[in-house]
Amino acid sequence: MLSIKKIGVISRTYRHLNRYRQILGILFKYGFGDVLELLRIDRYIEVGLHLISRRRRIGDEKLTRAERLRMAFEELGPTYIKLGQVLSTRPDLIPVEFIQELSKLQDDVPPFAFSEAKEIIESELGCPLEAIYGFFDERPIASASIGQVHRARLKGGEEVAVKVQRPNIRKIIEIDLEIMLYLAMLLERHVEEIALQRPVKIVEEFARTLEKEIDYTIEASNMERFAQQFLDEPTIYVPKVFRESTTLRVLTMEFIDGIKVSELERLRAAGLDKEIINARGAELFLKQVFDHGFFHADPHPGNIFILPNNVLCLLDFGMMGSVDRNKREDFVNLMDSVVHRDETKATRVLLKITIWEDEPDILSLERELGDFMGQHLYKPLKEIQIGRLIQQLLELTSRHHLRIPPDIFLMMKGFSTVEGVALMLDPNFNMIAEIAPFIERVKLERFYPERMARDVSRMVSDLFQFMRQFPKEMLEISRLTRQKKLIFRFENQGLQVTLAAHDRIGNRISLSIVIAALIIGSSLIFVAEIPPLLFGLSLIGIVLFFAASVMGTWLLIAILKRGGLK
Repeated sequence: MLSIKKIGVISRTYRHLNRYRQILGILFKYGFGDVLELLRIDRYIEVGLHLISRRRRIGDEKLTRAERLRMAFEELGPTYIKLGQVLSTRPDLIPVEFIQELSKLQDDVPPFAFSEAKEIIESELGCPLEAIYGFFDERPIASASIGQVHRARLKGGEEVAVKVQRPNIRKIIEIDLEIMLYLAMLLERHVEEIALQRPVKIVEEFARTLEKEIDYTIEASNMERFAQQFLDEPTIYVPKVFRESTTLRVLTMEFIDGIKVSELERLRAAGLDKEIINARGAELFLKQVFDHGFFHADPHPGNIFILPNNVLCLLDFGMMGSVDRNKREDFVNLMDSVVHRDETKATRVLLKITIWEDEPDILSLERELGDFMGQHLYKPLKEIQIGRLIQQLLELTSRHHLRIPPDIFLMMKGFSTVEGVALMLDPNFNMIAEIAPFIERVKLERFYPERMARDVSRMVSDLFQFMRQFPKEMLEISRLTRQKKLIFRFENQGLQVTLAAHDRIGNRISLSIVIAALIIGSSLIFVAEIPPLLFGLSLIGIVLFFAASVMGTWLLIAILKRGGLK
């Protein structure tokens, strides 16, 4: 597991001082000095902070805050590039405008030396490189922030691709995560607006995601599971994993000599059919989602190769998505309600599949969903693009403070990415038409006798379990109550408003009584002609009558303002 410690003592802060200063300097450079000032970092780390360069600064007026954050992540290196890529799939954690910008981050860095790669392979596999591979190309064919890929040949003659993790990458990531967690804690403590985005949770979620990505045995398991799902599909090919040459830091898999789906001229020259590729690609992704609930979450053109006879081959199984049956059906219900322009049902389903703290304005949400449907669903089918639909739906949910869970978003993003690849091959491709049969099938499956029998059986089992547990739990509650260990607290959210209204009413009645008393008292003083007199009228009576007039005017104005008097 990654070792991430909360920085709570000065010694640990000093231990990473150089990297700490580097991170702060880059953040200052890209215009985040205002946030760093709010963090009051000088209170926690004094040494060296004055050495941070604040002179070089990217112009705020030319770039958005999201653009500057992306550029800062690119300069901060591998851990932050990965953070940005992960955040670009998490609309439940960050605002939508940052998602669009962070999705542009490119994971392309210079390779490391072959001598280091060889040392890692021999250390992981426990024997010399030559004992495993008959040939090993010293020049990598691809290089990324976590590792790089070399072409090789096993002793048995199989052509393979060997992915090797970067030297000390785990230690580098741990240091960056430690500093990142520290800054997140300061953000939650000092910046209320950013605290709402829960930065500490973001870092913790990122650490869990990164832990999976730097374990190559997990990617190997993903490949094997995916291959098993499509074992009987001759139009789909998954590279073989060589387990005996695969460890935590080394992944050996079959080398694929195909054509990238984005290389249109090569596809044409090889006599491959773009329409068949499109149809198979769309069907492949839809089967992943609706049949298996386990799907490739990053199907961009660089990860899709085309083999002879229009066979599709997917690469890079580090990022996978998973949705259970209930979530798939909720997504189908949402799409079905949108297609049939039922904004009430669409609102109900959207609230079910999203995360929210305070219930949004239902009428406003329904109205916006109605407008959203009107913008798209009166167009011809071929003009409706899934990517554009999803983008606007994401913006709509963001406006109403609804957060889409990561698994649902990965599925939506996958639809958009696959559609983008398909439109590149054929501008007339219609993703909606491809999805329609799968939606109808999911709806019909609910009424299959086997499915209904399983659902009834599960309901009976749950009911039986409830009947067994409920008496025990009630006895436990009774025992805790007798021992005075159980405390019930009731809180009426609307009571304060009612009490305030009663206070205003009481104040006005009391003031009315005082005004009436002053008027009656001043009248009696006038009649009794109590001195001193002014023009034959009692001066005391005049003062009391004037006070009553002022109070009466004040009360009248407050009543006219409907509650202005506290």
